[in-house]
Amino acid sequence: MRYDISKQTAPSMPRLGKGTECIKILLSQVSKDVREPLVPMLFPILGAHISGTEFQYPDLTWKEPCGMMANLVAESGGNKGQLSYLVEAICRDFRLHDETELKKLVEWQKQVKTKGANKEKPVRPDVAFWFPPSDVTNPAFIQNAMALEALGERTQYINMPEVEMADRMCGGHRQVTQVLRNIYDRQRAGALRATADGVTGNPILRANLTISSTPFATRTFYRNELFNGTFARMVFSYKPRKGRDGRIPRQGKYTDEFYQKLDEFLLRLNTCKGRFIIKPLNKLTDKLAEEMATIADLADDDLLFEISHRSLVSGWKAGCVLWVLNNQTWTKSIGEMVEWLVYHDIWSKMQLFADMLGGKEADQVSEAQRHGPKNMLDNLPGTFNEAQLEALRTSLGKNLEGTKNQLYQWVFRGFVTYSEQTGLYSKTEAYLGKS
Repeated sequence: MRYDISKQTAPSMPRLGKGTECIKILLSQVSKDVREPLVPMLFPILGAHISGTEFQYPDLTWKEPCGMMANLVAESGGNKGQLSYLVEAICRDFRLHDETELKKLVEWQKQVKTKGANKEKPVRPDVAFWFPPSDVTNPAFIQNAMALEALGERTQYINMPEVEMADRMCGGHRQVTQVLRNIYDRQRAGALRATADGVTGNPILRANLTISSTPFATRTFYRNELFNGTFARMVFSYKPRKGRDGRIPRQGKYTDEFYQKLDEFLLRLNTCKGRFIIKPLNKLTDKLAEEMATIADLADDDLLFEISHRSLVSGWKAGCVLWVLNNQTWTKSIGEMVEWLVYHDIWSKMQLFADMLGGKEADQVSEAQRHGPKNMLDNLPGTFNEAQLEALRTSLGKNLEGTKNQLYQWVFRGFVTYSEQTGLYSKTEAYLGKS
């Protein structure tokens, strides 16, 4: 395993080598302090440019690069606002398209107002926005999804500068979990309204989302969504609080040369159509799934294992986007980026929510006290007995009943061997070579 997600330090992003040139170009426009936290946020934006395309996941299902959702978390002075400049740069074509659509809608509204009460109202034009405003209501969101489905099954992309804006798009906080899960799983909206003014329709929700929020707002917003699948589906990118250096971060200038290079990559996304199987990506995803199971066994953490399933899917979708950006060619650097994205997502989740996932209230544990899953075998000597593991489990707040099963899993996976004569467990050379 390349990364240790139990530490408070974020996993270091790999070098941006061959196949990640688009990411390198985009990061050239932001200050160094937010480059790594912004990388996971780029893929929902880029993925929204791909339509009419499906990729086969290792479980043999076909998935589109929609349902990609990422939440950037940093303090109010953490430079989250730089994401908005990248969004506008990547979505210039979306803005141009939506300006034309908006003119149609405004002209229709003018005609409706000028018609008398007894006169026949003009029919609302078929308009579909690729980049709707962040302050979108739930009926408008569903109506736009219906139009996008009818006009080519495109994905709408929404950027929310504050996490609370998701309540309005979902129709209230109680509906957040239902709507976000439907978006991630590419399910139908199932909207049935009782009034003529409401929006009734059942479109497939093809949407990508990016959200920005502070740690406090994030923990407050998701505190009731940690165990229903919503939290696991969202990719989190956490930027911890840094020291006071007194320097104003420098941003890029977004020159014509930058836009020219960027547009070459966007063209590859817009023109990609069909069904594809990326075998190296699927092989890597299978490998990462095994690693997630290993980490969960070493930490005896079922919740971590469950969370990892969707982190793998989100990382895999990002790999699909990188593959298209690189002229449908796989490279080692793309694989390294996908691996980092998976670990960084899980690390961010644990840094933000580890105490809440353990059943503690949001305000009981300080930021410095939160931690990710602990590899218990690393905290034991080379040779140990069952009582030593029991003591370690007790110190970490785990029950004693799971001790024997954890030892069984370690023996089964070849991490330790057991001596009947001494009753002691010993770490294997294979395990020591990995750790």
